[in-house]
Amino acid sequence: DAGVKIDTAYIDTVGMPDAYRSRLDREFNGHGIRFVVEKKADAKYAPCSAASVVAKVSRDKMVESWKWSEDSFEPNGGLDFGSGYPSDPKCKKWLDQNLLDPVFCFPDLVRFSWGPAKNATRDKGALVEWEADEDDEDNQDSDGVARQQLSMSSFVVGGKNKETKKENLRVMKKRRTGYFEKLGLRSVTAVIET
Repeated sequence: DAGVKIDTAYIDTVGMPDAYRSRLDREFNGHGIRFVVEKKADAKYAPCSAASVVAKVSRDKMVESWKWSEDSFEPNGGLDFGSGYPSDPKCKKWLDQNLLDPVFCFPDLVRFSWGPAKNATRDKGALVEWEADEDDEDNQDSDGVARQQLSMSSFVVGGKNKETKKENLRVMKKRRTGYFEKLGLRSVTAVIET
């Protein structure tokens, strides 16, 4: 829509290139874009190298003027967390010094998917067990076959076909979590238009 025709996009990934490429192909199907997805693509392709530099400069600017969303948070060591990459000893030290809370762990500046953040959360954070996770493990029929989780639309048991309604109710075998039971929440069986 902006009048720019993209014929090739170079993507640097740390994950699985083929899976990422397939997802991009699906998302941009019909646009005629060829995706080159490789590890270390920023070292191989000039457009990807330039984008990497722009991203780094942009991140640095954002961090310089960062406003903490956590009330009255003052990080130990200020913003001196090195490169921000998980292999950087300065970054690891900053994470170690700034674990705020045993449940929520770090301020929202931290990328929780990074190895050092995951490790610190595991080692110093509170162990939280989610009822839904336990339910998923128990989500099997009596013959041991795993039941599929229902889609959101399956909770609305509407439509004109009464047999479909009965089938949808029969499929909903999974026990509700305590939260739903406590609040008395149930599947919608009718939609009333006002």
